[in-house]
Amino acid sequence: MRLAIWRPVRGGNALEITVARLAQAIRLGAVATGEKLPAERVLADQLQVSRVTLREAIAELRDAGYVESRRGRAGGTFVVWEGGQAPGVPADAVALAREMGDALPDALDFRRVLEGGAAALAASRSLAAADRALLSASLAASRERESPQRRVNDSRLHLAVASAAGSPSLAAAIADVQLTLDHLLAAIPVLRRNLDHSDAQHLRIVSAILAGDPVAAREAMEEHCDGTAELLRGLLP
Repeated sequence: MRLAIWRPVRGGNALEITVARLAQAIRLGAVATGEKLPAERVLADQLQVSRVTLREAIAELRDAGYVESRRGRAGGTFVVWEGGQAPGVPADAVALAREMGDALPDALDFRRVLEGGAAALAASRSLAAADRALLSASLAASRERESPQRRVNDSRLHLAVASAAGSPSLAAAIADVQLTLDHLLAAIPVLRRNLDHSDAQHLRIVSAILAGDPVAAREAMEEHCDGTAELLRGLLP
């Protein structure tokens, strides 16, 4: 059966969107606890993603506690999430997401516009040596996976981009957005492949800014914000 939720993945990062689609299907009961996901071949065809991408997405959900894989003739990928709070998401983050309600999509859209614009503006400026050094140092710190400050370092990189834009009003608005969303972003289960992709996007953003390419900087930042938004929509109630 072709469910609407299995619609083809279009645009953005295929892995992040596929993870979000599968998580949404599980949370919405399209595949109930104890039931098996559609066959890999069928899902890949309906989502129009490669089987490699689909397997990576399933692996992320398995690590996050949504599904488990079973071998044998009756094997496959089975849903083990029993409803309620999503695996790996703190209760206070769930409460905040529910409290925000319709304001959450608005905040995500606002962030995309603000941060994409900041990246483009930073790339259009003739940056001082201190700005360039801060961007490079913040990028390096954001890649430190084992640091307990990983989420903080990620936010600092975004704030460094905002600072490089040279607009105090824009930087203040981005700081407010980061503060609003930081608790939710920190609540996303840590998905290793997502971190790999996030690191690559951060590198593209900073490289484009340092190269003075506003179009590439905006596109890279918007894609980065879109990927985070997909995960939040898929993994939070």
